[in-house]
Amino acid sequence: QVQLVESGGGLVQAGGSLRLSCAASGRTFSMYAMGWFRQAPGKEREFVAAIKWSGGSTYYADSVKGRFAISRDNAKNTVYLQMNSLKYEDAAVYYCAANVGSIGLYSPSVYDYWGQGTQVTVSS
Repeated sequence: QVQLVESGGGLVQAGGSLRLSCAASGRTFSMYAMGWFRQAPGKEREFVAAIKWSGGSTYYADSVKGRFAISRDNAKNTVYLQMNSLKYEDAAVYYCAANVGSIGLYSPSVYDYWGQGTQVTVSS
């Protein structure tokens, strides 16, 4: 089992920045990758970014490339999502997820554990 707790969401003006954190506990040694997804009202959950736990390779959705950065602190078992130049369309509930061994990074179905979500609101 892996437990995930997100923090860092909130209200920000368009063009501003936020940093989300996701603290993992439990069988973290079994993790293959961690990802961030988001879900806006009436929309499907969509991939935002992912990072491989070993090696640290990163992957991004086209919509956030150049604006968001995912990173990890292995010693703290924590993953971060730095979000810059936020746009109105970035507003959503952001979820952290852990993949403990499935090949693949972009689909929600390959992730085994999920956090409770944190709300990001962007004002125009």
